[in-house]
Amino acid sequence: MNDLRIAIVGFGKIARDQHVPAIAATTGARLAAVASRNASLPGVPHFRSLEDLLREGPEIDAVALCMPPQARRAQAATALAARKHVMLEKPPGASVSEITPLVAAAKAAGVTLFATWHSRFAPAVEPARRLLAGRKIEQVTITWKEDVRVWHPGQDWIFEPGGLGVFDPGINALSILTAVLPQPLFVTRAELDFPANRGAPIAAELELSDMNGLPIRAVFDFRQQGLQSWDIAFRTDQGMVTLSSGGARLTDGDTVVTDAKDAEYPGLYRRFVELASEGRSDVDLAPQLLVADAFMLGRRRIVDAFEG
Repeated sequence: MNDLRIAIVGFGKIARDQHVPAIAATTGARLAAVASRNASLPGVPHFRSLEDLLREGPEIDAVALCMPPQARRAQAATALAARKHVMLEKPPGASVSEITPLVAAAKAAGVTLFATWHSRFAPAVEPARRLLAGRKIEQVTITWKEDVRVWHPGQDWIFEPGGLGVFDPGINALSILTAVLPQPLFVTRAELDFPANRGAPIAAELELSDMNGLPIRAVFDFRQQGLQSWDIAFRTDQGMVTLSSGGARLTDGDTVVTDAKDAEYPGLYRRFVELASEGRSDVDLAPQLLVADAFMLGRRRIVDAFEG
């Protein structure tokens, strides 16, 4: 089978640091072009826009859309209309409802639409799912705190409507949670802290549950300094199980089950190549639905203005 010829559209830090090396490491995938107004990659054909690429560029089979979510739907629609397979960075879009027409467009065009959740490919996530499947989970606590100035320097779009604010990293935790727990989840309470000068929250506290009443509490904060925390703790009938370091480390009580630094993005591209070869789509909106519910149910608190 020929390599899947992929164009990256939107060439910021994540595209450069994660997508480029992941494509290079994936059997059956090849980076064929980059489309970006502001950046290029030496030795790779470059175009100012996806439209220019489709009109003037080399033949491609697929696009990886890495621009901010506010612009992603229109670019996905353009690529699907051209019968290209589409990978959506997380979150899939700026809203939930805009994704359903894209699913229909992909089906009509006979191509793949892949809504990615890279944290689900962290090395300890699947071992955690298997471990928890044999236990009764009694309580879950999520602590997801990072410094936005370190991880998103100068990225003002993240605090604009549709940029999700602190839910940009927080949705990673929710993507892990919805992957390892056996039942669907829903939000029961939310409090969202909006800086006085911003359109998206800088911190949030959520309470969630499932149909069995499992208590889940999540704390997300973009103002963390010093030690950064990306941890999910499960209290079970056989003791504590903890996923930490964003899903890289799994401990069962005091026993380390998995502690690996495997990159997540190669797993995304292996999955993308597999889906494209079979003409199937993979679009799970569960994490984004939880974020949407948090915005619907959330009590908004105005906090001090924030300057990045």
